[in-house]
Amino acid sequence: MHSANRTRTVLTLGTAQTLAWASSYYLPAILAVPMARELGISTATVFAAFSVGLVISAFVGPRAGRAIDALGGRPVLALSNLVFAAGLVGLAFCTGRWGLFAAWMLMGLGMAGGLYEAAFATLVRLYGRDSRNVITGITLIAGFASTVGWPLSSALEGWLGWRDTCLVWAALHLLLGLPLNLSLPKLLPHDAPQMSPSAAQAYALQTSASGTQADTVSASPAPVPLRSAVLLSLVFALTWFISTAMAAHLPTLLTASGVGLSMAVTAGALIGPAQVAGRLLEFGVLRRAHPLLSARLAAVLHPLGALALLLLGPVAAMLFAVLHGAGNGVLTIAKGTLPLALFGPQGYGERQGLLMVPARLAQALAPWLFGLCVAHLGAAALWVSAALGCLVVLALWLLAQTPPPSGPDA
Repeated sequence: MHSANRTRTVLTLGTAQTLAWASSYYLPAILAVPMARELGISTATVFAAFSVGLVISAFVGPRAGRAIDALGGRPVLALSNLVFAAGLVGLAFCTGRWGLFAAWMLMGLGMAGGLYEAAFATLVRLYGRDSRNVITGITLIAGFASTVGWPLSSALEGWLGWRDTCLVWAALHLLLGLPLNLSLPKLLPHDAPQMSPSAAQAYALQTSASGTQADTVSASPAPVPLRSAVLLSLVFALTWFISTAMAAHLPTLLTASGVGLSMAVTAGALIGPAQVAGRLLEFGVLRRAHPLLSARLAAVLHPLGALALLLLGPVAAMLFAVLHGAGNGVLTIAKGTLPLALFGPQGYGERQGLLMVPARLAQALAPWLFGLCVAHLGAAALWVSAALGCLVVLALWLLAQTPPPSGPDA
């Protein structure tokens, strides 16, 4: 596909991803308190329902990935818009905790087929090994999801209330997200990314004899080393845990470290731009390096920032926010590029879904578990996140930089 078509795909999918993240993952931060107040439940219960949605997305993710391997991402992402809209309507009309949990379970189904993992799998299905830059491109755009989503949700909630805010997001999925995802390139039956001519000929003869469609070539993942898969799953789980823990508890951590409230808010506001800066660095300086190098450099940044804040105190608050944000921005890209570089494009969607199951579970547990650490340790909880970050660095160093497995579509 020509560069103009790729740019259009990046802009289309990046915009759709911004909507998906803003209306799901970033929604509870703004609406949890008014939801809890009107429903007569605790805010913790609202976040518990959100966590259940994340657990649902973890276990459904591999099936969504398998569907993208077989059919391409266009139908799966379009379906996620319908599911997101239904879940948001469910939130708007829930009257108690059971309706709330049911709606977030529906949202979990949408997240399984509508967030980054599905988007990355869609791009790999379209572009094969040549997907690194387009993956970076959509994360550059969708990196502003909280920047757009939080102010918009807050303004809508103040103007219309939280229920109508959910309905507005549902309408945006139907009127904006659905048309965007339906406009993505349609995967033709003969599309099989990165297949060599001899392998394509052999596969064509095989599928002609069996009567099966050729686009199933990428539906079954090639065998991968168990050690590498376990290490990569550990990397994703720990990075998601740290990222979610910081998103939930950063202001509390900074104030416990002696940082004033206004400076804590300012430091927190730096994380989004730092993430984008890290992704620009990946897109520019590091684009020709192996993704393992980018990931290793990025993984060091959170422990370094945490150590600076612990040893230097409030004066290092801005430095911590910038280092954590930049590292998190690059590691988000690594979730898409590392499986591709290490294992190849064949069966990428299903494999990506399986690799991310521990990460989604860690993400669901992070606010609660790290909240306990903050409650008992205060600022010293940063030693916990720094230690987890060091484990990420170790796991990335243990991952061998080997070529992807060979095969017809590898």
